[in-house]
Amino acid sequence: MTKTALPTMLSFAAPDLREQIEAMPEGTALIGISTDGRAIAVDLDAECPHVLVCTGAGGGSTTVLRSLTAQFLHQGAHALLLDAKRISHLWARGLPTVTHRGNVAGIHDALVGLGEELTRRLDLTDTELDATPRLIVSVDSANGTLHRLTRYWETFRSDGDPRTSPAVAALEAALWTGRAARVHVILDGTPATRVLGAVPHEMFGTVILARVTASTWQRLAPLTGPAPKPSKGGGRGHVVQHDEVHETQAIWMTDADVVTWLTDPDDPQH
Repeated sequence: MTKTALPTMLSFAAPDLREQIEAMPEGTALIGISTDGRAIAVDLDAECPHVLVCTGAGGGSTTVLRSLTAQFLHQGAHALLLDAKRISHLWARGLPTVTHRGNVAGIHDALVGLGEELTRRLDLTDTELDATPRLIVSVDSANGTLHRLTRYWETFRSDGDPRTSPAVAALEAALWTGRAARVHVILDGTPATRVLGAVPHEMFGTVILARVTASTWQRLAPLTGPAPKPSKGGGRGHVVQHDEVHETQAIWMTDADVVTWLTDPDDPQH
């Protein structure tokens, strides 16, 4: 495989890159460009229609969530964005097709509502479902979010209530049955099997890794062999799809890029 010299940043502001992104089919979003020059994309109609993002400190997970979520919104999807840090996705506030939640009570209620929406969608006919917008569930800092949801549920769980948080159960249900309901999860973290009841490499058709340890690599991409050397430079990581590894330079979209693109797509500055 011949490696291509990639720029240190793939900016959405570059006209040719934006044109490539906007030409993507519905349900497909560009992650970035691989070192062999290929466009690496997420296809939500694939067999495992969810995305796992796991990076070390400064690895760009928030940027990837922002870029992918924005692309699907531009295609007409709706989004539930769970932002436990409350400031990582300020771009999403005020957008009409995005539900942004930051505090644990709001995240809990939103996920319980997701469970109800999942049930509703699964009862639709194929024709009705095809006319229903995709729902993107983007979970930033998932490890901490799931831990906080579990503790939150324990504070008011009554005798007779299930031990598992209904919010966590709803997210697990979305992972298992989301494809049939046009519900897709983009999750930032290293979910434990005991929490979500899911084996990561079986539930996520696309796994994006950057600056992770060898043990994390083996847990999240066990069929790809030893972990490659960490990529140097901002925005560079590895995308695992179909047990193949692609070193990839990810798209850089700023908050301003996203808001302008989604609210004023004809702005000549973007």
